[in-house]
Amino acid sequence: MKVILLERVGRTGSIGDEVAVKDGFARNYLLPQGKALRATEANRKKFEAERAHIEKRNDDRRNEAAGIAEGLNGREVVIIRQAGETGQLYGSVASRDVVEALAADGFTIQRSQVDLADPIKSVGVHTVALNLHAEVAVSITVNVARSTDEAARQSAGEDVTVTQYDDDVEGDFAAGQQDARQDDRFDDEAV
Repeated sequence: MKVILLERVGRTGSIGDEVAVKDGFARNYLLPQGKALRATEANRKKFEAERAHIEKRNDDRRNEAAGIAEGLNGREVVIIRQAGETGQLYGSVASRDVVEALAADGFTIQRSQVDLADPIKSVGVHTVALNLHAEVAVSITVNVARSTDEAARQSAGEDVTVTQYDDDVEGDFAAGQQDARQDDRFDDEAV
């Protein structure tokens, strides 16, 4: 299906481009979202008559997104979740959780603007991209931790998923194995 784009759409094209896209993409996304018009003669005339208004609206949206991006660029968001000793989360952190954490910091973004391919399923510091506008992208750091203390340690660069053993624990384990071998030796002599 041929459509006239009303705004920049990824790799498809920019404002005013007449492009051929798959029918489903046009019917299910571009047309309902108001991102394109069917490429008919009447719509071409309508687009040319409103072109200045459409470009101004796009510039306003881009400038608004750029203003939000200045405040978000490089920001760290802490999300507290329950996790096992190995750092595996009992749930996951999805785009909805990132939106809620940013809302708590005073930033209003949509779930569709969070570019999270797969949910986060482990504690640690993760980089998440935000597409605020077709021409404005920014990345934030999402610090997923079990507690605020752990989040502060992760921010400082510490890897909290590494299991640490005390020398005393290893020594007690080795002594226990030696005692077990001596017990086996005595059982052999009794027979």
